[in-house]
Amino acid sequence: MAIKDIQLPLVGEPSEAARAAIQKCMAICGDFGARVTAVAVEEDISVRPKVLISPDLDNAAAIAAVRSVTDAQGFLKIFHDVAASLGVRSVAELHRLASADVADTIARAARLHDLSLVPVKSHHSFSERLVERLLFESGRPMILCPEELAADLPLVLNDVLIAWDGSAPAARAVGDALPILKAAETVHIVTATDDATAEEVRSGRALSEHLAEHGVSATFTTIGISGSSIGKVLAAHVSAHQVHLLVMGAYHHSRLNETVWGGVTKTIIGQPPCWVMMSR
Repeated sequence: MAIKDIQLPLVGEPSEAARAAIQKCMAICGDFGARVTAVAVEEDISVRPKVLISPDLDNAAAIAAVRSVTDAQGFLKIFHDVAASLGVRSVAELHRLASADVADTIARAARLHDLSLVPVKSHHSFSERLVERLLFESGRPMILCPEELAADLPLVLNDVLIAWDGSAPAARAVGDALPILKAAETVHIVTATDDATAEEVRSGRALSEHLAEHGVSATFTTIGISGSSIGKVLAAHVSAHQVHLLVMGAYHHSRLNETVWGGVTKTIIGQPPCWVMMSR
């Protein structure tokens, strides 16, 4: 299925890094020929008052005096300006939500789109929470756009790396990425392991044969871990080979296990090394 309907969550405060991420995200959407729905959130937050509130004030007035919202309008201006300059079909939604409701609302909205294109900050608690909610609650894939790398991200996803471990999440990610894989110039499949078993090699080669049935020419290889973590090994491989897009399944192991001990999903979500497409 072609990618024609994309959700772009806009949460937090506009910044130069956020602007660069929106520009790159919209350019990618334009390359897909997709309509983009910006979901901008005015996050209702508590603000510590600079002066003590008199106990004589009405409670409603006191509450209003210590509430504020994030600058969703600033995000929407950037979004509309970029959409107009690139000629991308666009729709905008504005929501005012309590902080606790933001991730759930965006995940539910994502169910009605082909995928979510999500600007993320490195090692940022809300970014990680939003990504996890989308993975577990939307039923749709996502592409992560690392804000700190946005200025240098490619505009076209021509070089794709598939992180393959033979799991169900990895298989779903490959299926979701097929429209991108078909358009890419180069597709590589890698399995990170120090001692590749016969089954791991067979599985990787079988995936290559499966993709060939869809007109995708993909090579398969294994890469060593050598005492590192798979997430770090994949990030290093992306950097060394100038990969445009990493495709991977998320949370092959339990989320609790990865939270406590660390894991490839947590590593990549915490600091995406390039564009990253994830499914679960």
